[in-house]
Amino acid sequence: MAEITRVAAPSFDSADPTLEKYTGFVAGEDVLAGDLVYMKSDGKWWKATGAAANAAAKAKGMVGLDQKAGEAVTVLRPGCRWNYGTGLTPGAQYFLSGTVAGGLADAASTGGTSVVAFALSATDIALTGEQN
Repeated sequence: MAEITRVAAPSFDSADPTLEKYTGFVAGEDVLAGDLVYMKSDGKWWKATGAAANAAAKAKGMVGLDQKAGEAVTVLRPGCRWNYGTGLTPGAQYFLSGTVAGGLADAASTGGTSVVAFALSATDIALTGEQN
């Protein structure tokens, strides 16, 4: 399994007509733009991880901007388009990483068994939905 390396500052396509987001919540830990996240039972957003088949493996979206723990956070829902990496293969499918919290990998992990994104181009991905 290989981790998908993000560009220095992943960004979402704000002109994308599918852009839907969750707002009015806070980050449970420091998060970076492009981190896959899930909502913990405390009502805060935390980095998703496929290290185990548990609640943390159920990614609900991606963080739009870098935020510190306790700060307001905007989470972009599945369907949105991201400038995410370089050298991606259009059509390639990506999974929740089991080794890099909030990251993507090119193969399934213990908890990250569902496709959560796919490459639209050599640089862009689209979120497909939540982890099972």
